[in-house]
Amino acid sequence: MLPDAPVIQDTIALDGEGYVIAEARHRAAEFLARVQSEHGVPVSARAMDLTQLVVSELVTNAHKYAPGPVLVELRIAGDGVEVVVWDSDPVLPVARAADAGRVGQHGLEIVMAVAQGFEVQREPVGKRITARIALLDDPGGDIAGRNPV
Repeated sequence: MLPDAPVIQDTIALDGEGYVIAEARHRAAEFLARVQSEHGVPVSARAMDLTQLVVSELVTNAHKYAPGPVLVELRIAGDGVEVVVWDSDPVLPVARAADAGRVGQHGLEIVMAVAQGFEVQREPVGKRITARIALLDDPGGDIAGRNPV
């Protein structure tokens, strides 16, 4: 974004009860639709899907492991969308070793695989996880996201 460009963001406070995951996914889709219609920022269908997936996985983990509320911040940063999830649990998540026999608990690995950037920060209370997703697929034909190592 340009230095004088308006900040495009939305913050979602979730109480930790009920349908928080579905609500977070829905709000993420609404945010990106609004970014396109009101601000003219192009968002690929892939970015829309991946953003909802990342929101779903991060909110699921927060809901499962941290007591109390969850805050989700969505913001446009340059050519990407940042999904920031705060929860009250100070324990930092760690990606587990690959295990084809493990049922579930793959959310963090999924997020890290589809995000261009991933960061975890301990906060005075709890932690903040940020995942960055490209808004457009690569013009050269490669799919957006991390390059394989």
